[in-house]
Amino acid sequence: MELLNYAFMQRALLAAVLVGITAPAVGIYLVQRRQALMGDGIGHVAMTGVGLGFLLSTSPVWMATAVAIVGAVVMELIRWYGKTRGDIALAMLFYGGMAGGVMFINLAPGGSNANLQSYLFGSLSTVSEEDVTAICLLAAFVVLVTIGLRRQLFAVSQDEEFARVTGLPVRALNLLTAVTAAVTVTVAMRVVGLLLVSALMVVPVAAAQQLTRSFAATFAISVAIGVAVTLGGTVTSYYQDVPPGATIVLLTIGVFIALTVLATPLARRRARAAAAAEALGDPAECSVPAQPVAKT
Repeated sequence: MELLNYAFMQRALLAAVLVGITAPAVGIYLVQRRQALMGDGIGHVAMTGVGLGFLLSTSPVWMATAVAIVGAVVMELIRWYGKTRGDIALAMLFYGGMAGGVMFINLAPGGSNANLQSYLFGSLSTVSEEDVTAICLLAAFVVLVTIGLRRQLFAVSQDEEFARVTGLPVRALNLLTAVTAAVTVTVAMRVVGLLLVSALMVVPVAAAQQLTRSFAATFAISVAIGVAVTLGGTVTSYYQDVPPGATIVLLTIGVFIALTVLATPLARRRARAAAAAEALGDPAECSVPAQPVAKT
């Protein structure tokens, strides 16, 4: 393929694959926790890190990672303790992150809002070798956490009280989930953009749920969708000269709509079968109860 002859496209495609894996891998836990918009909030906070990176002449990716992690921890603490005014505190955190990013990047030598544009909506040509190195390291961390601790994270996402009773460190796992989400946002910002990354964390998971109900299958299908749409969006962006972030998100939404249309007849058949079985009654319920089986 022609695009593979260009070094910047090789870097962009590698980054796209890593984003396609990590975003749904974290998003499935956020969806289970009903925190689908957490990635959007972290993206707003990470803007301050990008601005600080330009102001201090350091890597915007690493600086955004540090600030996003701090913001994610603060968000989790507000969720624990800010029961009455939590929404106001979160709003100030999100908008303050956006304002801080714009302010710092304009204070940086030679900085302007144009520098921030590629981080907000993604850019193929600006993915540097340093960015790829950072993305690879951060993506490895995300994969290790989301797969290595999948049982614990799933238990906490489903029912915190039950997980606490079983002895799991619920607060530590919640903080780890928040930190992993923050890392994922900074992994994705060079390809999808800070303002659109939340869609890639949530929509592939929602699309996968149209086809399956088990956690393992949903995880696998959502990651497959993520990789497919990020690669497809990156290639389309190269050939059609359109923004990569917007292209990837629109492709993801298109996949969700297509799978919803395909899954609707199946869901209706399952509902009719369940209703028919309930109307007829379960023959096992009319039989003599079986004797309890002794545990071995």
